[in-house]
Amino acid sequence: MKEATALFRLLGDEARLRILRLLQRERLNVSELTSILGIAQPGVSRHLRLLKEGGLVREERERGWTYYGPAEVHGPLARTWEAVRREVRVLGGHADDTRLQEILRQRQEEFTHERGLVPGKSWAAWSRALGHLLPGLRVADLGCGEGHLAVEAARWAARVIAVDVSDSALARAKAAAGAKGIRNIAWKRGDIEDLPLQDGSVDVALLSQALHHAKEPARAIREAARILAPGGVLLLLDLKSHKEEWVKKLGDRWLGFDEPAVRRMMKDAGLRDLRLEIGARKRGDPFQVLVASGRKPK
Repeated sequence: MKEATALFRLLGDEARLRILRLLQRERLNVSELTSILGIAQPGVSRHLRLLKEGGLVREERERGWTYYGPAEVHGPLARTWEAVRREVRVLGGHADDTRLQEILRQRQEEFTHERGLVPGKSWAAWSRALGHLLPGLRVADLGCGEGHLAVEAARWAARVIAVDVSDSALARAKAAAGAKGIRNIAWKRGDIEDLPLQDGSVDVALLSQALHHAKEPARAIREAARILAPGGVLLLLDLKSHKEEWVKKLGDRWLGFDEPAVRRMMKDAGLRDLRLEIGARKRGDPFQVLVASGRKPK
């Protein structure tokens, strides 16, 4: 009776049920679970510790990472747990499943061979290396959020102007850049549909995962084109059209964009030499990234 009470007390928490449901689909580490669940890492670690102590989760180490998966339950409660496990597996959790697919897509994009991850090779390293091929450009990161892309661009750009509407996000971004010793970023508060920048003041305008937050996406693209110098380039990364309505809870105003709509908005903004492609594809993943670029005529 005491074992049964402990088991049901352990299961009487939504976060732990979500963790158990996810781990029946894929082994995951703490960082991945944190991204999927939207729960702070200490909370996720505490739930995993309780589930491990309760014998429902096992821990495995692989290539320097600690992964968690479902444990085999034995003893008098094995049949009880098996019945509960089947029910947990079919519980609704569409948002969790979508985020899990994104995690698995990110894993697949890492450099791997038959023995696993290749040490020292990553897309992040290659993106920095490719930056060495570029001249010193004036770059605007529009809708910069916490500044991750601005910081990366600052490694090769002559100067970066990072714009966001959130004071708190800008403060965190500025602190993170300062901690890394980066000094060539100017932080400005502003809306991507009404930029606090002069006409023709930058060589590259970046709109990365910002357009689907805009009230008027076409206006945001026109503003990006306005601040470009003649010959300058707008580089846009955003979600391709999808049907995941739950993302509106995260502040998304638009469920992505189809290629004709993006092409039309960029053309109407006066951009030419348009290029559009899909950044990555994976079967079953509801999210795909649309990559587009256009040049302001000289």
